[in-house]
Amino acid sequence: MSEFIRRTREDTERLEHKTLAPAATRSVDSRGRRLPELDDAYRTAFQRDRDRIIHSKAFRRLKHKTQVFINPEGDHYVTRLTHTLQVTQIGRSIARNLSLNEDLAEAICLAHDVGHSPFGHTGEDALSEFVEDEWLHSAQGVRIYEVLEPANLSWEVLDGVRAHSWKIPEPPATPEGYICRFADRFAYLTHDVDDALRAGVIERIDLPAAALARFGEPGGEWLASMIRAVVNESLVRGAVTMDEESLEVMNELRDFMFQNVYLRAGTDGQRRTVMAIVRDLVNYFVDHASEIPDTYRHTEADTLTQVIDYVAGMTDRYAISVHDQLYRPRLF
Repeated sequence: MSEFIRRTREDTERLEHKTLAPAATRSVDSRGRRLPELDDAYRTAFQRDRDRIIHSKAFRRLKHKTQVFINPEGDHYVTRLTHTLQVTQIGRSIARNLSLNEDLAEAICLAHDVGHSPFGHTGEDALSEFVEDEWLHSAQGVRIYEVLEPANLSWEVLDGVRAHSWKIPEPPATPEGYICRFADRFAYLTHDVDDALRAGVIERIDLPAAALARFGEPGGEWLASMIRAVVNESLVRGAVTMDEESLEVMNELRDFMFQNVYLRAGTDGQRRTVMAIVRDLVNYFVDHASEIPDTYRHTEADTLTQVIDYVAGMTDRYAISVHDQLYRPRLF
């Protein structure tokens, strides 16, 4: 007799039916994919989505995209990829504690930031100058997996990517999508505080007293407290949410970070520089669209959209390198 037991897709789907909460999104209830596919023998629909995301080029590029600090000195600062992995770990923890679909939560969290431009939200601001409405990395993430690097992902995963940002007025359609909203905020607040402390931008004494009193010491204590706040309140209210007091303190902490870290006066020069880089790149390639590599363009789109797809997909260092090649004077 073997020491192992084979688990098929049907086995996992039966486990989902038996063990997940009534509110959970079960794989067999997915709204499906744009293009019909045969079921996998061993993986559920959401497990296949997770694997496709991890193996995508857009996911790999996250390792060289900025979280907060642009080209920081030191090896321990958070990148967009490490942020994504932290969001995913938090998302799975919340999903497990609420008996929701961990595979769906994981897939959404892994994909939530693939649409980010170089230089984080500063790059996003620069790209917004070229479009009628605000340019959003959440919408670009959906475009990547539907058009630029089509992966035929499940509707629920794409919906979670679309609505992972709190600024999107139409909320996620699944509780697992709501989990990503909270996990994203928990991750960036905790690790951005850690990075800011490491960089000497702020001191521990500067942190809001309410955050320390409510969540404990920065780092693991904060994450554990925030996760508990969501799990406990969600169990009471029957929806993925956070108690009002914890939410108020978290929003106060977020305001503190914007004022003292993200938009602090010392970053004005850097923000102007990277916004100029993005603007220059867009303007150049609008006039020289034939120079866009074929692997980065969807030729059925208009020229500006092709250019934004290309520039938005760049990593920070690639954007700087291309800009240097185009605009830095050559001595030889």
